[in-house]
Amino acid sequence: MADAQLDIVAMGDAIVDVIASCDDQFLVTHDLPKGSMQLLTPDHANRLYAAMGVAREMSGGSAANSMAGIAAMGGKSGFIGQVAEDQLGLIFEHDMHALGVHFDTPPIANGPPTGRCLILVTPDGQRTMNTSPGASHELSSDVLDRDLIASASILFLEGYLFGPDKPRAAMMEAIKVAHGAGRKVAFTLSESVCIAGRKETFGQMIDSGGVDLLFANQDEALQLTGRSDVQSAIDELKAKVPTLVITNGPDGAIGVENGETISIPAAPVDQVVDTTGAGDLFAAGFLTARCKGASLERCLWTGAIAAGEVIKHYGARPIVDLKALVRL
Repeated sequence: MADAQLDIVAMGDAIVDVIASCDDQFLVTHDLPKGSMQLLTPDHANRLYAAMGVAREMSGGSAANSMAGIAAMGGKSGFIGQVAEDQLGLIFEHDMHALGVHFDTPPIANGPPTGRCLILVTPDGQRTMNTSPGASHELSSDVLDRDLIASASILFLEGYLFGPDKPRAAMMEAIKVAHGAGRKVAFTLSESVCIAGRKETFGQMIDSGGVDLLFANQDEALQLTGRSDVQSAIDELKAKVPTLVITNGPDGAIGVENGETISIPAAPVDQVVDTTGAGDLFAAGFLTARCKGASLERCLWTGAIAAGEVIKHYGARPIVDLKALVRL
């Protein structure tokens, strides 16, 4: 097996986040369940955007956020995702390059616009995400950079993109490329809403040995397994994947690997401002530490520290020196 040139390469939604503050009444008025994630048509997204207050735009997407976090911690990361030839596509490309993430998926000239996620943050720091995937769901096997995938120690896939037929087929092809090159595959379930209509396809991929490292929060683990308690869900999933990581927000995380189970608390935070990207940066910290040969416990702590930083401010990208903070 050739030496890896990158630590991690990810496949996921190429999304531009549009973040604005709002009160609880705004969510009620627009029939948006607090803390949820829903998919919007382009027309619905336009109407909601017009009603939002002052907003900030920055490249986003779950796996893309993780790759930005890895780069910020000194790791070598790459990203495969689909944008369009439009202004938001240029913003996404510029941000990824500026952050040090390898990204060269060709934009599409004809088709839907670059995806965007309208993120509404209430005073308690909860984020309600409203995504119009746009071009990101046009990602196909035709644009896969197979050499890039084979060059990375870990291929990281997000559940958000695993539903639509075209990108799901691309992800399954990427898994074959990664495993064929002797690399590992990590997968994050992303959100409970993703599992609702994809439980069978998620389960088939995991049962077939396609996943070496699975990230899930407690709700996702319960929904995927159909279990009524977390420990039963953990027992089922740990029999299917070599490494299992279960997060639970302010209550920390659990890691299971090689018969060992380790629990850690969340990193202390004085004030939660915005939980956007907490799971993304947790995965970034864990994966960065894993590529440096750290123990399971150290990987969990690195994830917790990175997640603790990102929830102190608006947006899903770190604003401090993460490399100095995690000290890998």
